[in-house]
Amino acid sequence: MEDNLAKHADRMAALGNEARLGILKLLLSNYPGELNAGDVSRSSGIPASTLSHHLDRLRREGLITSRKERQWVWYQANAATLADLLNFLYHDCCSGCGVEIETRSC
Repeated sequence: MEDNLAKHADRMAALGNEARLGILKLLLSNYPGELNAGDVSRSSGIPASTLSHHLDRLRREGLITSRKERQWVWYQANAATLADLLNFLYHDCCSGCGVEIETRSC
């Protein structure tokens, strides 16, 4: 139980940064497609010098995936991890509180 809480807390902490939340939103808007780091930098306005730090944090928390193809690194939102986080919030945190949340698939 504690490991589960720590895992979700770490994921939410990663999303608590405006730049990382914006990156995830951008990747989700292209889901199931992928974007390379240059595309993410141009679309988000985040300089390459700090972008790699943000992408690495999201990747370490499992919120995005990456794959290298020649000189490019491609990034994609990890829908399964996001669904896990949302299920935790809805089922484990809100069960019994009487709040109705509309669910829909990506």
